[in-house]
Amino acid sequence: MKLSRRDVIQGAVVASSLFAMGCASSKGASGGGTAEPAPRGQGSEGTKAGKSLSILILGGTKFLGPALVESAQARGHTVTLFNRGKTNPSLFPNVEKLQGDRDPNKGEGLKALQGRKWDAVVDTSGYVPRIVKASAELLAPNVGHYTFVSSISVYKDASKPGLTETAAVATVDEPNSEDVNKYYGGLKALCEKAAETAMPGRVFNVRPGLIVGPDDPTDRFTYWPVRVAQGGEVLAPGTGHDATQFIDVRDLAAFIILGVEKNLAGLYTATGPEKPLLMRDFLERSKKALRSDATFIWAHPSFLAKHKVEAFGDMPVWVTPTGEEAGLLRVNIDKALAAGLTFRPLEETVRDTVEWFKSEPPERQAKLKAGIAPAREKEVLAAWHQEHDQGTATPTR
Repeated sequence: MKLSRRDVIQGAVVASSLFAMGCASSKGASGGGTAEPAPRGQGSEGTKAGKSLSILILGGTKFLGPALVESAQARGHTVTLFNRGKTNPSLFPNVEKLQGDRDPNKGEGLKALQGRKWDAVVDTSGYVPRIVKASAELLAPNVGHYTFVSSISVYKDASKPGLTETAAVATVDEPNSEDVNKYYGGLKALCEKAAETAMPGRVFNVRPGLIVGPDDPTDRFTYWPVRVAQGGEVLAPGTGHDATQFIDVRDLAAFIILGVEKNLAGLYTATGPEKPLLMRDFLERSKKALRSDATFIWAHPSFLAKHKVEAFGDMPVWVTPTGEEAGLLRVNIDKALAAGLTFRPLEETVRDTVEWFKSEPPERQAKLKAGIAPAREKEVLAAWHQEHDQGTATPTR
């Protein structure tokens, strides 16, 4: 299967809306504007920043947005939200909210931002260069710093591990196209350029990898902790020696707020963990953290391909070790680490994700949005045992 890069990031495009940074906020985000205890990510160890900043968040009511609000508040900053007021409007009742549309050609557009001043802006919802250009140019005279949340999908060639911020980015074949489904990576790259052009030297372009943790609407990461918690035989991809990468939404939010405080500028790839994490270690540590009796059945990529078990779709946070997307979960994050990116323990993310998922309505828990379906997993496991028991198993590598 040729994996679409749009499918490898938390912000995969939702065709109907362009807002794809997540869903409802964490439960702690709704309580009268009071921030949750500061996450363990860098720069937010429960201490206040040296200077209180006024921060405008474009978006702010989905997955990453609420995590940003909580991190900023925990550091003593004042937050203003700008969005359409349609998604989770009751969140953060004590936070100033401005209504409008990112597209200046729709409704009141950016009118609510005119003449207002902030120390910094965090753009969580920019997908089209024209729209990012409009907000960045409008705000440029009145703000000192602009953070644009981009994506590792901007990289043109993801076939080799070790991609750095200097790697070539994707392009858009059709000039002026705003087809986000077709040109997600290319458009994100152009959005980065649009922001930088409007505010040269003042833009912090953050390129997250897969964003995970409580409230993740995609279930790409959630599948594994939930499945491991269920126990029994678990179909697992490859030999377990393939690397994976992802970042807890709270750690990403903390890094972004730190970047605002430090006035960082330039390109930063932000995913994790700090050191390479193999799929085998990820699942075994999840098993231990959840006190599960799970047994992992590692299936070679050729076996999975034969049985039409797809990388990342059926087997989340995993890509085949060779091919066009082989390096997408093995990018270089040295620059972000040097700037202060840190991570909470994997076990904390795993446990928190399961705890959150169990608190969701029964209909939400009934069917995960990613990962192989239970009945299908049983079929493939049965086929694996039949092949293995008959001594005709595919090679381990």
